[in-house]
Formats: sequence, structure tokens, C-alpha cells
Amino acid sequence: MITSHIRRMAIPLCGLLLSGHVFAADSDKPLLQEGKKTLFQRVLTTPGCKLGKTAGDAKGQIQPAFSSLYVYQKADANGEGWVKVGPDSYGKTIGWLPKSCTVDWKMQLTLAFTNPANRDRLLFFKERKSLDDILSAADPVSLVAPLRAKLKRDGHVDGVLAQEPEYFVDLQKQFYLLPILSGEEVMTEDGFYTRLLNVASVSKADAATKSEGDVNQLKGFNASVVFVIDSTISMGPYIERTKEAVNKIYGKIKQEHLEGQVKFGLISYRSNNKAVPGLEYRSKIYADPNQVKNGEDFLKKVADLKEAKVSSSLYDEDAYAGVQSAIDDIDWSPFGARYMVLITDAGAIEGSNKLSGTGLDARQLRLEAGNRGIAIYTLHLKTPSGKDDHAKAEGQYRDLSNFDSTQSNLYQAVDAGDLTAFGKQVDTLASAITDQVKSAYMGDPSVGSALYSKDDAAKKQTPEEKLLQDTALIGHAMQLAYLGKKNGTQAPLVFKAWISDRDLIKQNIPTTDVRVLLTKGQLSDLSDVVSQILQAANEGMISPTKMFERLRSVAATMGADPNQLKQQENAKINDLGVLGEYLADLPYKSDVLNLDEETWKSWDGLSQEKFIRTLSAKLRHYQKYNADVDRWVELAKGSDPRDRVYPVPLEMMP
Repeated sequence: MITSHIRRMAIPLCGLLLSGHVFAADSDKPLLQEGKKTLFQRVLTTPGCKLGKTAGDAKGQIQPAFSSLYVYQKADANGEGWVKVGPDSYGKTIGWLPKSCTVDWKMQLTLAFTNPANRDRLLFFKERKSLDDILSAADPVSLVAPLRAKLKRDGHVDGVLAQEPEYFVDLQKQFYLLPILSGEEVMTEDGFYTRLLNVASVSKADAATKSEGDVNQLKGFNASVVFVIDSTISMGPYIERTKEAVNKIYGKIKQEHLEGQVKFGLISYRSNNKAVPGLEYRSKIYADPNQVKNGEDFLKKVADLKEAKVSSSLYDEDAYAGVQSAIDDIDWSPFGARYMVLITDAGAIEGSNKLSGTGLDARQLRLEAGNRGIAIYTLHLKTPSGKDDHAKAEGQYRDLSNFDSTQSNLYQAVDAGDLTAFGKQVDTLASAITDQVKSAYMGDPSVGSALYSKDDAAKKQTPEEKLLQDTALIGHAMQLAYLGKKNGTQAPLVFKAWISDRDLIKQNIPTTDVRVLLTKGQLSDLSDVVSQILQAANEGMISPTKMFERLRSVAATMGADPNQLKQQENAKINDLGVLGEYLADLPYKSDVLNLDEETWKSWDGLSQEKFIRTLSAKLRHYQKYNADVDRWVELAKGSDPRDRVYPVPLEMMP
């Protein structure tokens, strides 16, 4: 039995059986989900599911497991239910499946594994009770430790169907489905909200996963470190000290015969050079790590880098332009470990500012860097001249320097801009990365695997000790990603199982991230409506009543009942029906959907500006997703290209 310590909250996820009996849809459209006007019924095929030509045809061809198919018709034959299915929602059908070998998938949600570097591997339990018992235990370690020991010794445990691969499976590079069928949020004995999720899992490829190799495979592991340096007035000494640090490390690299394993690059940024032409450039690549041969070559390439001769128009500089250049203009693919080191004494120009060269903010850039496996360190020089800017800048750079894979924050303040302290940190970081690569190259099995306890974290650390700790953990995460890619590691071949979206012991650490699989049409509609909401919000800043007047007008043009709209005097945005039905049941709290007229009117100008800025940032993400041709996924063979989906992070939904 579950103890009273667990608090339950039902969450409407997916996989609930549809009630009622519908015989057929329009010939060119699938059946609608019950109670929905735009969402069609879909099913996932289970292993061994056979596609027949007619209802009752049991001699059909076996279908790939977990194909996502639309339901066009239902019928009974030979004493069981059958569904007529198609690969897309545009009228194409391919045959009939027994209802018994399909799983209803009401919402296109899938999970992505987080990098397991700082947590235990996720376990797939046969029964939910096994999870309940662990999370309600006063000492979960007493249950989990013997279970993992038996798994390690015997390779199996009763009640555990599978465990997450040892190496990281990157959804961006090797798509896999981990659909959510149902779930419930509970509060554990330790006081953390955790979702217990009934999921299904199968890799995209049908081939067996390659066996995971030993640590000697790390012999090819290499690293790239790209410095992104503010080169405006006052930065001269720090530029020279960075050059010195890199030169010293290259000397060490040469001694260790690691010239091909560790590469350094450098990008300089300033600010809007149209506003102040004397700045010469907004951002500039001085040294591309792919083209740097050695320390002498690096120094030669960066020899001309000096601080600007004129001041920018703002105290803030366009740090995000430098970061975006490092993300987009450097080819990171040859490197297993990918580090960016931002060095600045000023805040960053926000994406909403007309002087911004990117239109992006810290959170967006962090996600883009994460998609490429890049960790961003920030060394923030808190010089006396910028004391009024320090707090805002620290908030920006802490957000930018969250490395989501390990829950590490890589922001470091250099008090008073102390040049000696700064030099020690640059030396420590460059040396730590080089030592990691050397250990991997030499086949040291302990490389990067040191995980730190709460007691370690509570100890007072010097900045250099924190850098070493973070870099060890991140290095381990990057090695797991490298080995996962090298071995073609796939998600475990499991059908239905129960998992926790938090580590069973370190319950503050997530094991999975939620992705919403949106079609081109849904993403386009979402972009259009968010644009309309932003226009209404901007009008609403001038006259608070105008925002919801504008949204009612938008809703009316979309076919909403005008009389019903008039009656909803203080309706939430969700109630107006301007956003798609697929958003309504998502398992998260939305600031946009839940916003009503009275709340909007009660906000001051700063709160309204923050709402607009956050929504604008998400809109820019949708535009980037639409253009990202490599990550659109076909869920069923032969489906219309319009039904391909993009795995949008849940946090990017409005």
C-alpha cells in the first residue's frame, strides 16, 4: 500500500480508451477524438501487429512496431474489434489492424532521456506498485541498492523489464519514440513532485543495438574549446591573459602528444556597429578550432585582436551575437567534447532591443547550444565600473550557462574583475579539459566519472574547485554522448512499462524531458496565433482593454460563436478558442492559456513587457524549428510530408 505521505494529482496525459462506437469518418478524413473538433484518433502499433486487407484478415503483413497511424474506420469481425488505418490525415488508407494489437495515442507526446552522467540509469518496471513502494519509502536507497546490485550481477530482476542504456541516446541525432500513455503526479516521501508515467518504448530502427564497447573506444575522444570574448574598451588585459592561458595549454598539449585531440578557437564580439561604426564589427571569428594547427598558429590568428578604440552606445554589449556565431558558424561535429567560454565585463543586449543582432535571449541560445551538445561557461568580470549592471548581467549569464544535461550551472563571477583570479580560472578550465581528453585517450576508465554527493556540494569551494567539479561531470556526460553515438545506442526494446521522470534516489534530477510532436500545419498555426496574441498584447500595453477585444475579434474570424464570446467577460485566452486543441490537455501550467482580462489589466508595465518578451522569444523558436529541415520526423512509412513532426520541448509551448 502507498503511505499517506504521497500526494496524488491526476494529470490528463494520453492513451485513455475512447468511448462510443463510431463506424466511419468522412472518406478523406480520419475519425475525430471524442469531444474534439480538430484532433483525429491515432494508434500506435505494437510488436507483431499484422495489417490485413479487410477487417478480420489475420494473414496480413507484420508492421514496424510503434508506427503512428490514423484511424479512419472501426468494425467488428471474428469476435473482435478492427480499425482501418492510414499513415497520414489526408485520406490515404493502407488496411485493417486488430484493435487488440494497437494502443490509443490521444496526444503526440514523447519523452527524451536526459544525459545519465549525474544520476542512475532509468528503470522500466512491469508494475506501477514497484515504483510506488520505492517513492513512498522513508529510505528509498534500501530498496533500490539491492535491486541494482542484482541487475548488475545477474542481468535481470523480476519486475524490471529493462533499464536505460549506459550511454546517452541523443534524440536529436537518433530519433526514438518513448510515448506517454498515461500518468499521475505524486509527491514523494522526500518532498519532490514526480510523475509516474506509463510509457511504451521502441527504437526507430528495427536492427538490434550494437553492443556497448569498453572505455578503450574513448581513444578517439577529442575536445574543442571556443573562447567568446568581449573586446570593447576595458577588456584589453583580459584578452591578453586569455591568449597567454591558451598558449600555455598548447605547450602542455605538445608535450603530451595531444595536438590532434584538443583544439582552441576564439570569437570576439562588440556591439551594433551600424549604431557606432567605429566598433568595426559586431562579432568576428579570429580562430576556428577546425583550422588551428598548434599554439603558434593560434597566437598568429588572434594577434590582431585588441580592445575597441571607441565606446558602444550602451553599457550592455551584444554577447548573444558572439554566442550565436560560436553555435552556428563553427563546425562542432568533429569533436566529442564541446565547450564555449564567454568572457565579459558587461551584460548582454536583450533580443527584444532594436540594437540586438540576434533577436534571441539567453534561454533560447542555451537550448540551441544544448541541441549541439555545447556547454557554455561564463566568466563574468565584475569590475567596479559596471556595479549597477552586475545583478542583471549575472541573471542573464546564469540562465545562459545552465548545462541542462547535468543540471550544472557554469557561471563564475570574478570579483572586482581581479586579473590574477581570472587568469587562475582560465588556466584551471583549459587544463581540466585537456587532462580529461588525455585520460580518455590513455583509456583511463575513471575519466569524468566522479559524481558528487550533497555533502560535497555543501562544502565551501574555491572557484577553481567548482570549475574542476563541473568540468569532470560535464566531461563524463559528453563521453556518454560520444560513446552512444559511436555505438549506435538505441532506446531499450520495451513495450508497456512504468517509469519515474525523476531519479529514484536524487529526486531533484529529471530522467526525461517532454517533447510535443507538432506537424508543420500545427506549428504554422501556432506561430500565426502567437503573432496575433503578441500584436494584441502590444496594443493592450497602450490600452489594457484592447488586448482581449482584439483576441475576441481573432476568435470570431476563426469561427467562434460571437454570442458565446460576448458572454465570456473575463475569459481566459484558452477559453476564447484561438489556440489549438492539442494545447488544452498538455501536462503543464501555461502562463498564456490561463491569462484572463482582469489579470492582464492588473499587471504593471514591467509585467506586461516580460510577458511579451517571453512570448516573442518562443515565436522566434518556432521560426527556427520550421527551418530546421534535418529534425522533422516521419512517424509512419509513406505518410504525407505535411504530417511529419518536430519534437518541440514542452517548455517552448506558449
